Amino acid sequence: MKGIKIAVLFILFAFVATYAVMLLWNWLMPVVFGASMITFWQALGLFILAKILFGFGGKGGWHHRGHWGHQGHSYWKTKMEERLKNMGPEEREKFRSEWRQRCGKWGHYNWEEKKSEEEVKPNT
Repeated sequence: MKGIKIAVLFILFAFVATYAVMLLWNWLMPVVFGASMITFWQALGLFILAKILFGFGGKGGWHHRGHWGHQGHSYWKTKMEERLKNMGPEEREKFRSEWRQRCGKWGHYNWEEKKSEEEVKPNT
């Protein structure tokens, strides 16, 4: 019984989504791009094509895991801080000055504040 309910819900969703694609296409595309209007079955074909190209379940065809990839932004931030922590003072200052020249002062990372924190607590 549960399988029948799922099948009916899937068919209902497909019908509603196809109808929405058809309505949106026929409302926007002829006006914006001069395209012709489409039928329900053509909309179903477009819907299936979009699902094949861009993925099922709304996650996208390439299964993106955000802008920073699999590990995420915090992974790279932690990795960079670990790298800075393991550098000597001269090496760290050289690294910072190179990145200041490359990136400018965008305000993403307050190097001076971090520098003063490192001077307060010596490396162990």
